[in-house]
Amino acid sequence: MSVEEVKVPVLAESVAEAVVLEWYKKPGDAVAEGEKLVDIETDKVVLEVVAGQAGVLTEIVKPAGEIVASEELLGRVSVGTAAAAAPAPVAAAPVAAAPAAAASDPKTSPAVRKLASESGIAPASVPHQGDRVTKADMLGAIAGKTTAAPVTPAPVGARSEERVAMTRLRKSAAKRLLNAQQEHAILTTFNEINMKPAMDLRNKYKDDFEKRHGVKLGFMSFFTKAAVAALQQFPIINASTEGDDIVYHGYYDIGIAVSSPRGLVVPILRDVDAMSFADVEKSISDLGKKARDAKLTIEDLTGGTFSITNGGIFGSMMSTPILNPPQSAILGMHNIVERPVAENGQVVIRPMMYVALSYDHRIIDGRDAVQFLVAVKKAVEDPARLVLEL
Repeated sequence: MSVEEVKVPVLAESVAEAVVLEWYKKPGDAVAEGEKLVDIETDKVVLEVVAGQAGVLTEIVKPAGEIVASEELLGRVSVGTAAAAAPAPVAAAPVAAAPAAAASDPKTSPAVRKLASESGIAPASVPHQGDRVTKADMLGAIAGKTTAAPVTPAPVGARSEERVAMTRLRKSAAKRLLNAQQEHAILTTFNEINMKPAMDLRNKYKDDFEKRHGVKLGFMSFFTKAAVAALQQFPIINASTEGDDIVYHGYYDIGIAVSSPRGLVVPILRDVDAMSFADVEKSISDLGKKARDAKLTIEDLTGGTFSITNGGIFGSMMSTPILNPPQSAILGMHNIVERPVAENGQVVIRPMMYVALSYDHRIIDGRDAVQFLVAVKKAVEDPARLVLEL
């Protein structure tokens, strides 16, 4: 018989610690090889730790709620024939049956109770199967906000308050954003894009595109490919800083900001210059689903040379996005609104979008930033050039 140590996975350099979220086994339980033992939560993702070998969980060193570091010991599993043949626990003497739990009081795990506390959604109000509300049930309710328990109106004149602790993701995001503003000379330049050519092309081919590739044709692929084409013209926008050095990247890993039940996350599309429009749309769809299902890994969120965020899906008309260090620039997309514009001396109505580029003025000159954004504008306004790679 041997003992396998269950340890915290190797965390990324930017992740200092994690918290034990939920154990799925208790000491004495048999475990199968590859079976999930425990979830741990970093400020970026929820990680699943599985059993490397079959056996019996003999010890939990770090229970739920404990703060842990990279490769720290979580528990121990006894493996081998002796462990596999461990006797089943002796059944207790029969006792009178306890009253059945009320339908409004389902079973919950520590992870579900934590999500309920953070979101304010009562587990009893969440649709579920059987007598247990799972983490997936809870995440779906948080994403939709359609199953929240009714709130009792406060008495007239009442001045109610509620204090809710920040989630780890929210605290981490707040710290990163504050550091970005303090450590970088952030400047933002704006422009506007006539979306009619891209919309006409999309409307003409969207049905054929979906039938051929199994994914909808959105505007993110236009902007992602346009950004990469512009980055190739202005490599300083794709660079980052390390101390007093400027690091030029010969690859294009683009971060796409997506919303998740735990907050805003920025998963990375790798080598976008080698992707087709369909590849981009499929990758964005897959990462968005992983974000909603809390399945993103640290690798999904690590790295990136440039980011794109789309506040337009929430109705934003204009904003100044904040850098995602160590990247030196970020492109902000906004809502598409029909506005009067001048074309060839005539006033016409066009679907227009404001775009913004925030950049680190320490290494990026205003001229390069402005010309980069103009290059994005020209590419989106003439999408045939993107398709033909001109």
